[in-house]
Amino acid sequence: MTDPTTEGSAGTDAYRVLVLNAGSSSLKYQLLDMSDRTRLAVGLVERIGEENSRLVHTPLAGGGAERRERIGPIADHDAALKAAAAELAADGLGLDSPRLAAIGHRVVHGGLRFTEPVVIDDEVLKEIERLVPVAPLHNPANITGIRTARALRPDLPQVAVFDTAFHTTMPEYAARYAIDTETADAHRIRRYGFHGTSHAYVSRKAAELLGRTPEEVNVIVLHLGNGASASAVAGGRCVETSMGLTPLEGLVMGTRSGDIDPAVTFHLMRVAGMSADEVDALLNKKSGLVGLCGDNDMREIRRRIDEGDERAALAFDIYVHRLKKYLGAYSAVLGRVDAVVFTAGVGENSAPVREAAVAGLEELGLAVDADLNGVRSDEPRLISPDYARVAVAVVPTDEELEIAVQTFALVGRARDALGQAHN
Repeated sequence: MTDPTTEGSAGTDAYRVLVLNAGSSSLKYQLLDMSDRTRLAVGLVERIGEENSRLVHTPLAGGGAERRERIGPIADHDAALKAAAAELAADGLGLDSPRLAAIGHRVVHGGLRFTEPVVIDDEVLKEIERLVPVAPLHNPANITGIRTARALRPDLPQVAVFDTAFHTTMPEYAARYAIDTETADAHRIRRYGFHGTSHAYVSRKAAELLGRTPEEVNVIVLHLGNGASASAVAGGRCVETSMGLTPLEGLVMGTRSGDIDPAVTFHLMRVAGMSADEVDALLNKKSGLVGLCGDNDMREIRRRIDEGDERAALAFDIYVHRLKKYLGAYSAVLGRVDAVVFTAGVGENSAPVREAAVAGLEELGLAVDADLNGVRSDEPRLISPDYARVAVAVVPTDEELEIAVQTFALVGRARDALGQAHN
């Protein structure tokens, strides 16, 4: 995979990128200066459509952050983005600024067509809409954010960066489910994978940490947040990942079950009389750590374990057991592993999870140094002892920066191509 950080710019004057991540009832945003990759402002609008909607905005330019918060009704995503734009304008960072090069949108599902970021036009938007059946919880919200932003700045390039794109390099034998191929193809049933911007960013940063290029290293990335996924990255290309058709497959997560016998669904429908929607809600919202012990915050689970809570201890053991299974499996898939990398909220901050995940895997070349593992830092770092055959690292993810970098590079290439066409 080409490193987008080395590619062209969007122009000498326009060097800011607004990154939007639209959820079903929320809008996260960041404004970045791509000349030095600093954040100028960050914000969140949540509980959109409710009377007690909440907007939190933090300007970061100039080094003095003054967090602003307001509570009150924000009717829809159009109103949310306009409110965010007003906050940015109050800081002299308005959406009408000539320094704004593009708006980058996180889009969860890009299917097989979108293997790279793409400038959004009507046809691209229609294809994202056609993918709604395989991403019913995510793509509709992403589409809403795109439409709102396009209405506000129709003259500005809007770029879609897809969670699935990094995983489109998986070979067919890894991406296919073993079901009837005609049925699978007719309904787009295959393994797509998610968290791709994080896996791309972290695997590349891991190579830098080792003093090598992405093409030289094989890396297992463990993105452990409320949603969790693993990937096997060989020479900068994803060859396997734990999430599948949807983000439900794979690791134990905060509220999702991860891997489960598909017949559990049929059993619950036949024996418990549950509907398809009820089973869907059970597996996505009432399972994982919260289903096992009532908590999906790893900090709270560890506190309960320290107090002797057996349910919390079992939930932790199940969580770690699944991690070990994937570490072993992906070691076999890659053949040679140069680094195992922990990232995202749990991966970056929970030393007990990191220690437990590699404990007993010395034969695979894995070990952590207790002192290094206990250090809290926002910087990429090694936590394995010098003698370990495989490096174990913590690399803080930065999906917003990755989206901004890919957006800025694409807009720059598009402008360069247009300039050449006119010469």
